[in-house]
Amino acid sequence: MISHFLIAAGLIAAAWTSVSPARAQEVSAPTVDGITNFHRLETTVACAGAIKADVVPEIKKFGFVSIINLRQATEPGADLEAEAAAAKAADIRYYSIPFNGAAPDPAVADKFLDAITAKGSEPAFIHCAGGGRAATMWFIKRMVVDHWDVDRASKEATALGMTNPALKQFAIDYAQTHKR
Repeated sequence: MISHFLIAAGLIAAAWTSVSPARAQEVSAPTVDGITNFHRLETTVACAGAIKADVVPEIKKFGFVSIINLRQATEPGADLEAEAAAAKAADIRYYSIPFNGAAPDPAVADKFLDAITAKGSEPAFIHCAGGGRAATMWFIKRMVVDHWDVDRASKEATALGMTNPALKQFAIDYAQTHKR
């Protein structure tokens, strides 16, 4: 009799959890030496600012399988070659997709979406110098690929570090003309 009760209770609990709404992922901001403005969306993505190549093994320990670097080679402190080599040594997929925040190019957003949607690219660690361009690209992904509305995607991207109104408008304009 007790075993029937336990089975019934287990079935009820399983049914209850399967119909309850999915819990929204929370953005956290852990402090890690060598990573600026680290904002993480549970296990899906992290948007951050500048990193040092020697922190790449730590990024792998967090469970990220790819790094998408949006920095331009001409930015102060950017060392694309060292970061690419560190990613290769740590067996992390590496994408260098230079994104000029002052003159955003839709072709760069296209390349970003190709990278983030490539099989085996998530969870992804996306970064630039301060984190804003990274969060903006994630904003684009949410609208174009995941088909989120602007308000929902904006709230998440803001929590991840999107602060530039011009880049936000670029992302919205891009999303209105590009759907996947």
